[in-house]
Amino acid sequence: MKKLPVGIQNIRDIIEGGYVYIDKTRYIYRLINDAKYYFLSRPRRFGKSLLLDTIAEVFSGDRELFRGLWIYDSDYSFEKHPVLRLDMSNIANKTPETLERSLVFELRRRINEEGFDIVSEMPSDIFKDIIMALYKKYNSRVVILIDEYDKPILDHLQDFDMADANRAVLRGFYGVLKSMDPYLKMTFITGVTKFTKTSIFSEMNNLIDITMLEEYANICGIPTEDLGRHFHEHIDYLSSINSFKRFENLHDEILAWYDGYSWDGVTRVLNPFGLLTFFVQKRFSSFWYASGSPKFLMDMIKKNPEAYANVTEKKIGEWSLDIFDVRDMQAAPMLFQTGYLTVREVIHGMGSTAYLLDIPNREVREAFNLHIMSELTESGPIRAQSAYWDMLESLQTGDLQKMLTMLKGLFASIPYQLHINLEAYYHSLFFAVMSVLGFDINAEVSTSMGRIDATLELADKVYVIEFKYERCEPDAAAEEKASLFRKALDEGMRQIESRGYADKFAGSGKKIIKAAFAFLGRDDIEMIVTC
Repeated sequence: MKKLPVGIQNIRDIIEGGYVYIDKTRYIYRLINDAKYYFLSRPRRFGKSLLLDTIAEVFSGDRELFRGLWIYDSDYSFEKHPVLRLDMSNIANKTPETLERSLVFELRRRINEEGFDIVSEMPSDIFKDIIMALYKKYNSRVVILIDEYDKPILDHLQDFDMADANRAVLRGFYGVLKSMDPYLKMTFITGVTKFTKTSIFSEMNNLIDITMLEEYANICGIPTEDLGRHFHEHIDYLSSINSFKRFENLHDEILAWYDGYSWDGVTRVLNPFGLLTFFVQKRFSSFWYASGSPKFLMDMIKKNPEAYANVTEKKIGEWSLDIFDVRDMQAAPMLFQTGYLTVREVIHGMGSTAYLLDIPNREVREAFNLHIMSELTESGPIRAQSAYWDMLESLQTGDLQKMLTMLKGLFASIPYQLHINLEAYYHSLFFAVMSVLGFDINAEVSTSMGRIDATLELADKVYVIEFKYERCEPDAAAEEKASLFRKALDEGMRQIESRGYADKFAGSGKKIIKAAFAFLGRDDIEMIVTC
């Protein structure tokens, strides 16, 4: 079996070390021949750094390194070009001044390596001078590769002023590139978010964003069809291990966990980090998610939890996927760009394009929703995990009273200071709970009632559940609460009946359980059940 390149971002190490490599050189050939300035947005740990390293090696002129890969047998000349590569994730950015000093330090390191005599002091001036010096020394146009261009901004999304200040530094620094056009062979910029063509790259009107282009949908990640082609020996080996014998089709189970990412609605790829770590550790788990969930996402959701409850299977216009202002970021574009949502379908209209977004796979669904439960209730991941198993058991045994008790406990753990919007909080928490449990959820369009419809089909029974919310003051009299409960529960059960939620299960031979849950506050929850 070929070795697995977990965490290796150097193409030379992968090839010379005999590791598995998914050939991306066809795309690099196309990039070199089609245009000059490119931008690509992909989530973290999706192979962006390895892609840039491969581009750098292609421009090094070492054709033999690529023997056996697509580009080796192409008509590419392997002309050598100097490469200037900047990894912004390694650039300190605590303040704008720190960012500038760190940029200067990184550029001067390259100056010293090349033996240049450059006396400029500002980062943008040094950047310009080093490009011209490389061009003159090697008598060849320069290749600029910038990785994680947005890191100095993303690190400060809880501090808008600092994010804006760092963005101003980057705008001046990256703005140099347009004036350097005569000296450049190719510029390739990658990051997580799409601040492109706005205040950061406003001067680079020739920058081509390939993020959503169909011809580059596979440029990062492991295509679904390559799972069996490149990893069949690893899959066969795991299939022989006792802990995996329970799976009828391990190949499909792997796809369910780590596949599902798409940027064109057709081509699907697996997350490389999650898949490779699975093979190394020989167990299913949320490896990509556990490697670092951005804190700013949780902060966004806690400020506006209702937005989270309505992002799955959501249509969004193409222009909305660009983030224009750090002070007004929307949940759906951020969840998509950071890898928590993916393109299920591309919808072409009259002169416009829309994208249907959804959760990509089981890894994201389970881990992210457990995190949401933990964050919204501040109960901690251990309690959230325990609640998950207890509620799942109650559904399997038909003991909804136990589920009700667990829900009351979760809601009671919500701190009073987090009650930004009671309705949205309950809406989002129920969404997270049901998603973690594997419900087929239909979150209705946001209304004043914050409704959630859910169905769950088990081996021998089907649950059809409706949740209702009624606003009620904490110190309301018992009679008022009882009246509100009756109203909400009756409405919930009527809705189940009138809309025929259970009809599609009538011929399944399974026991159908209809349940309406009503909640008034942190620990004011009741239910009614019919069979």
